[in-house]
Amino acid sequence: MRSWLAVLACLCAAAAAAEAKTHHHTWNITYQYKSLDCFRKLAVAINGESPGPTIRATQGDTLVVTVHNMLDTENTAIHWHGIRQIGSPWADGTAGVTQCPILPGETFTYRFVVDRPGTYMYHAHYGMQRVAGLDGMLVVSVPDGVAEPFAYDGEHTVLLMDWWHQSVYEQAVGLASTPMVFVGEPKSLLINGRGVFNCSPPEANNGGGAACNAFGPECGWPTLFTAAPGKTYRLRIGSLTSLSSLSFEIEGHTMTVVEADGYYVTPVTVKNLFIYSGETYSVLITADQDPSRSYWAASNVVSRDPTKTAPGRAVVRYAAAGGGGGARSDDPRTPPPAGPRWNDTASRIAQSRSFAALPGHVEPPPARPDRVLLLLNTQDKIDNHTKWAINGISLSFPATPYLVAMKHNLHSEFDQRPPPDSYDHRSLNISQPPSPANLAVSHAAYRLAFGSVVDVVLQNTMIPSNRRSETHPWHLHGHDFWVLGYGEGKFVPEVDGPRLTNTAARGGAVMKNTVALHPMGWTAVRFRASNPGVWLFHCHLEAHVYMGMGVVFEEGVEMVSRLPASIMGCGRTKGHHY
Repeated sequence: MRSWLAVLACLCAAAAAAEAKTHHHTWNITYQYKSLDCFRKLAVAINGESPGPTIRATQGDTLVVTVHNMLDTENTAIHWHGIRQIGSPWADGTAGVTQCPILPGETFTYRFVVDRPGTYMYHAHYGMQRVAGLDGMLVVSVPDGVAEPFAYDGEHTVLLMDWWHQSVYEQAVGLASTPMVFVGEPKSLLINGRGVFNCSPPEANNGGGAACNAFGPECGWPTLFTAAPGKTYRLRIGSLTSLSSLSFEIEGHTMTVVEADGYYVTPVTVKNLFIYSGETYSVLITADQDPSRSYWAASNVVSRDPTKTAPGRAVVRYAAAGGGGGARSDDPRTPPPAGPRWNDTASRIAQSRSFAALPGHVEPPPARPDRVLLLLNTQDKIDNHTKWAINGISLSFPATPYLVAMKHNLHSEFDQRPPPDSYDHRSLNISQPPSPANLAVSHAAYRLAFGSVVDVVLQNTMIPSNRRSETHPWHLHGHDFWVLGYGEGKFVPEVDGPRLTNTAARGGAVMKNTVALHPMGWTAVRFRASNPGVWLFHCHLEAHVYMGMGVVFEEGVEMVSRLPASIMGCGRTKGHHY
């Protein structure tokens, strides 16, 4: 007899199919001068907006987004972050993996179904273009008549970003130089595309000029939302930072976490939410504080030195008395929350471990894996260039996208030698990771048996050059995974492996598409390789994936239907018809 969870899933799917709609969007991608943090610089905009518009749809709807690339000298591609692209792997929007990039002057149409309700995002997935502000939120609602396991009176989206005054080109050239010039710390944190950089010091204007304007129309703290006393609000929070891990909080209010990456979690009440690039959460907040004043919302850097980055701020206002529907215009007179200690790793791990699947709403993980991948990250020199590597392989993308090359058996287009499933974990010292003898830049890929259950254990290390271990948020395209555990120190298969099995047996493992790998620790996830296609799994920090921190999974590519011609036009696909 089917469980009530399966019946509920069928009812949701039936309701979604019955009411499914098609939403058409037309986007012009251009460079625009923006002063998102008071400092005027070029940003990549959608129809003149940076960040782009929030897309809203209902489970089962089809999105059709026609993208006109009007960047005269730059390619683009857009990834629909958290959307699994079941039956449409070519719409994942990952240049070099699922499509050729959209060339300047060309038009590309993404068409796909949003099959799960939840909070998602979209962003550029070409080079380091996300740094320039091509991103936005994507909200998928439950169908009419389907109740969610919590109640609220209204909802708002909160997009968190970090912001540089360098261009994307300056950052990319620095990373590729010898010696490497790192991107440095961001200048500002943005909340819904707005922040405040201090324009007073002379260096703010590079020695003069009008690049920074503290009195410009875009300069100032945004209003996050206006609350009616006693009402409860759902905040859909997403992070698309390019480097920073964040702590987000609202002065004087607690938040109850109810959703993570599109899945309901057992409610957890927090003072501040640690959120990593690529993650989304829904939190409930009740307007239960003194309505005669306003309150700060604050975004602060954690896991890195925050002193060089202006914090993110916004204002939560209470509706003015008298029933006129207006809001208080005064800003808070209290100091903004300073956030937790930036180097308090233990608190971040504790919060990661506190999230569990809401019983009855998330499928339990399979009891055991068919394959285990132990993935070790290291930073080293390859041909005198500083690279990140996974098991000694620094990922580069082939000229012909993997999906096309694998579907059409173009074997010469990528390295046919499989990357290593593991590393020498017995002799590993994570404080002094080894430099593998076969360290290389490669576009090799993991070929997974279709339908198999795969465990991935991510092992963090220390960077020998600066004696630091960094936070790496890992994002898997095309799938959601069960988070089986976080550990400090070195993963020991004989000791920690059985614990993962026990976690799976107990159920309750939260499902996500992005997970944090904490400093000097490990993170384990489990997923089913059941979505035909080719999928990227990578660190979601722009500089890190640019430097090679990622892997590629292929599963059931022979089952993918005929590929659309629109994803081709580069590498071996130039002038060819398949």
